[in-house]
Amino acid sequence: METRISIGKPHNRIDGPLKATGRAPYAADYPAADLVHGVIVSSSIASGRITAIDTSAARRIPGVIDVLSHVHRPHMSSNGVRYKDTAGPPGTPYRPLFDERVLFAGQPVALVLAETYEAARDAAALVDVRYEEASFETDLAKAEAASYEPETKRSGVSPPPASRGDAAAAYVESTHKVAAVYLTSPEYHNAMELFATTVVWHRDETLTVYDKTQGSQNVHLYLTLALGMRRKDSTVVNAYVGGAFGSGLRPSHGVFLATFAARHLKRSVRVVLTRSQMFAMTSRPQAIQSLSLACDAHGHLQAVRHHAVAATSTYEDQQEVVVNWSGLAYTCANADFSYQLAKLSTPTPGDMRAPGAATGTFALECAMDELAVACSIDPVQLRLANWIDRDQNQDLPITSKALRECYEQAGARFRWSERRAEPRSMRDGRELIGWGMAGGAWDAGLAPLPTRARVTWRTDGRLEVAAGASDIGTGTYTILAQIAAEAFGIPVGGVDVRLGDSTLPLNPVEGGSWMAATTGAAVAKACELLKSTLLRKAYRLAGVSRRKSTVAFEGGRLKGERFAADGLSIEDILREHGTDIAETATILPPLFESKHVSYAHSAVFAEVRIDDDLGVLRATRIVIAVAAGRILNPKTARSQILGSVVMGVGKALHEEGVYDHRFGKVMNHSFADYHVPTNADIFDIDAIFVEEHDDEVSPLGVKGVGEVGIVAVAPAIANAIYHATGRRIRSIPITVDKVLGLT
Repeated sequence: METRISIGKPHNRIDGPLKATGRAPYAADYPAADLVHGVIVSSSIASGRITAIDTSAARRIPGVIDVLSHVHRPHMSSNGVRYKDTAGPPGTPYRPLFDERVLFAGQPVALVLAETYEAARDAAALVDVRYEEASFETDLAKAEAASYEPETKRSGVSPPPASRGDAAAAYVESTHKVAAVYLTSPEYHNAMELFATTVVWHRDETLTVYDKTQGSQNVHLYLTLALGMRRKDSTVVNAYVGGAFGSGLRPSHGVFLATFAARHLKRSVRVVLTRSQMFAMTSRPQAIQSLSLACDAHGHLQAVRHHAVAATSTYEDQQEVVVNWSGLAYTCANADFSYQLAKLSTPTPGDMRAPGAATGTFALECAMDELAVACSIDPVQLRLANWIDRDQNQDLPITSKALRECYEQAGARFRWSERRAEPRSMRDGRELIGWGMAGGAWDAGLAPLPTRARVTWRTDGRLEVAAGASDIGTGTYTILAQIAAEAFGIPVGGVDVRLGDSTLPLNPVEGGSWMAATTGAAVAKACELLKSTLLRKAYRLAGVSRRKSTVAFEGGRLKGERFAADGLSIEDILREHGTDIAETATILPPLFESKHVSYAHSAVFAEVRIDDDLGVLRATRIVIAVAAGRILNPKTARSQILGSVVMGVGKALHEEGVYDHRFGKVMNHSFADYHVPTNADIFDIDAIFVEEHDDEVSPLGVKGVGEVGIVAVAPAIANAIYHATGRRIRSIPITVDKVLGLT
């Protein structure tokens, strides 16, 4: 008896019509009676202390209710531990309006509260803050001298792997070798939706907090501890999120200030950050990487040495997995790794799509291209010559690795075999043409925390899926509906999905590309539990024994030899039961040391065209092949890969936070000056999913696709630029001045 197939089909997003028609409410859209508007006043210095705040002019603006600051505010806990969140690194988190200290430029120093947004905005411009400045450093090149290895490791972030062999001696003795320094700039997430919070104050003095976040339950826990509330005092909702890319993993200072103010005024409050203020939240940390590779005459790696210094703030030790990728990508018996931090007077950097991997892979894959040139081997063949099926860092087998097929399929689609190896050997009129490639990997598997989901057959005939997970535009609503629909043999349209609410079953923050694998597995498990419950009730209703028999769920009915020819309706079971029937399931992370590791893999082939006289460059063609286990929805998965590639193009060619180190400020803090790729910058992107079966990585055989698509894009483009020009550029973004050799 066949069931309706939903998994693996390119279903449209079930939330698409709401978003396309403007009916999907985002954090700043929720209505609230008697709403107060809050506008943040940001610090104008990078380090020091506030000596005075004059709010008299601001308070004279009609409609202004109050101006909160460290000298005028409700009580706050002095215990820094209470401000920690589940996604934060070691250190003492920033506490908005806590004291007179200024830790970074753009830090909130006051919050103006008014009856209208316009009044709050105008009054904020009149708050006069006086400072005593202190010395600071925002230049990583200067701070590198004081870099250090963090004493406390960040939870969930693996430290550099242990050295193996004698990399220094092997490097000296090798036939071919390269050594270079690679620089990556700070990047800012710049999702379309501004960070915003609407806090609705209820008569019973409870709060509903509508927030832009990647984890409603993480924010709920943070607010509960930081503000000394009971858990039942608030509910956090993030049903729809207009992009975040990692910037919403930690609670924003906006959600704290809005909730703080609502409790102070006993009124509903909305705080919306400006685009400029979002540059004072977090960013992908800039890094300086020294990488040395050596091989024999046949291209077999003899030595790998990778050292990285990454930026962090003065008050927390942000950490990422950067150098580890050089230890697991290719076979090498002699390897040495180190990873250090350097403190800057900036906000704590944060995770941004494929954190650490997009940084470390840029250096590694560019160095591999340099080594291929040094030993006159095709870049693909060099990678295949150093193929490995085992993770050398942990000495564990890899559950599946279809990267070879990624190279083959993407290379064939790209026509890599037609490439002429010599730099500057391919052109079209005045344009130089360059072809480059790179490979990449990203962690695959389950979330590191317990994950729950509830599935309910409701008396109105609808199947409901509920989980505290977040959908930040990735298609989570849709894939969870597909999983439940297939389990019960009903159309996807027959499933309602509830996400983004702190009262729903426990889920970790949306990150790490683990949502589909983990929450999806919890939904599938809950469906099986619910099917068992319905089957028991069906036997009782039909008056038959519960002996083992074949039963199928199809179209809202149970069909099998124990029932009538047309089966038994779930509606009849619910009518007899009298209420909804629900089951909840939990997926646990591995409780013991794993016997294997899992990664998703990608291969990227890129074409660039560069004006030989002007240096203007375009990434005109990109082919990416991805091996990510079972693909639940090729349409939404393809969208994730396309988005990743676009962000990779931005990393390679456009995105750079430019500091004026005299003032410690990001100077290009707007869409006018900080360039993210737009339609005019993006050309042909061809995404391929390589078939890959993996029954060990997760219960559904799923690997996440949200991040693996970005990791190899920047190095592939950088390698293509070398092939086009003969100029090796080791700092990104690669801009016209660098192509022309002016910087």
